[in-house]
Amino acid sequence: MSGGAAATGRSVTSRALGVLDAFDAGHHRLTLSEVAARSGTPLTTAHRLLAELVAWGALVRRDDGRYEIGRKLWDLGLLAPVQLELRQVAAPFLLDVHTATRDTVHLAVREGARALYVERISGRESVPIVSQVGSRLPLHATAVGKVLLASAPDDVVEQVLRAPTRETRHTVVDPRRIARDLEGVRRDGWARTCEEMSLGAASVAVPVTVERASGPVVVAALGIVVAAHRRDLGRLAPVLQVAARGIGRAVGGAEPFR
Repeated sequence: MSGGAAATGRSVTSRALGVLDAFDAGHHRLTLSEVAARSGTPLTTAHRLLAELVAWGALVRRDDGRYEIGRKLWDLGLLAPVQLELRQVAAPFLLDVHTATRDTVHLAVREGARALYVERISGRESVPIVSQVGSRLPLHATAVGKVLLASAPDDVVEQVLRAPTRETRHTVVDPRRIARDLEGVRRDGWARTCEEMSLGAASVAVPVTVERASGPVVVAALGIVVAAHRRDLGRLAPVLQVAARGIGRAVGGAEPFR
């Protein structure tokens, strides 16, 4: 631990992690001063840490002087069970759905109060959307998120209902209506949204469940995104449910992806 780090109670490791944490979905590329400001790190310390992280491969310094996440972090992330195992098991089923519909298909798991997208298949004809592999989107504003929220612990549901964010003018932010939506998911076994996360896009999602000794456990959500003007959203649910059952059986006795 350096003297400066000791004086502030922050280790070198925590400072380096703070620098990495300055990057997020809304801040893909940052200058030195932006990294220092967002991480609360002195400029000279940020400069040194950035140089070390670039040398290791965690970050890349662009020609314009800005920094972005490097390939090495991506490679490490792919080794996480939620990425490696679940993606490998689910990929053929997602491809089947995409081949049948030509629409964007994605798989997500719950990470706190967010839906973490672990796989996505889309084509040239797919509706443009904001979700990408690695995206973390609000549970209340996406169909996969509503599915995951419907099976989440009470404290997570309460956290989301306390302050739901408005992502578009169509996002449902009334806690009572969200609660009714969740009851509908539990009753019907699928969720739907229309332009709540992306204008021009509607989505349908179903749970991926695994049988445990204590009963079925939701380990992920499988969803599809189509144009908002489509009127056959309900007919997409059975297609997804067939694929979700296949994923659930393939996951089998593996530990839940939480």
